[in-house]
Amino acid sequence: MKPIVIIDYGMGNLRSVQKALEKVGHAAIITSDPNQLAEAEKVILPGVGAFRDAITRLHEAGMVTPLIDHIHANKPFLGICLGLQLLFTKSYEDGEFAGLDLFKGEVVRFPDQPGLKVPHMGWNQLHIRRRAPVLEDVADGTAFYFVHSYYVVPAHADVIATETDYPTPFTSMIWRDNVFATQFHPEKCQRAGLQILHKFATLR
Repeated sequence: MKPIVIIDYGMGNLRSVQKALEKVGHAAIITSDPNQLAEAEKVILPGVGAFRDAITRLHEAGMVTPLIDHIHANKPFLGICLGLQLLFTKSYEDGEFAGLDLFKGEVVRFPDQPGLKVPHMGWNQLHIRRRAPVLEDVADGTAFYFVHSYYVVPAHADVIATETDYPTPFTSMIWRDNVFATQFHPEKCQRAGLQILHKFATLR
């Protein structure tokens, strides 16, 4: 089995994702080479930082076409944090910027309201709406680690796999066919997060 390919476009804790995969027995390489991405069997797109910078760097690195081709070829894909948001039509982070438009919807900021800290940071529970294959061993209500100020609002609710309350429900994971993407950080979530990464790594 080929190593899992982690996309390096200059944003995200790439090494922590790689180490988490290695911990559960799966080889992973970090690459900024579009050719390696094009040949990958499984791909992970992590990301931390601003949407505008991320989408710009993906285009500049020549990663957009092989990434979209990978997904359209029905090969397993996992987006993490900003790697979830980039899949949607557009983001309103510091302006309005076009995303990859693989899923219809928008990326919006948590509202300013008394008692609500933004960014949303720390451990919070998942409420499973559709049990994606990577959630097979994850109990409803399990807590995962989040750090984000923006979240996705899918145009179609049938892609939502989990929601999380802050204080009202927002989409914390999506799933459609071969595409899985989380707002939380499985690589920082100990046993439950490692279970998700292991399940992704063993998808056929």
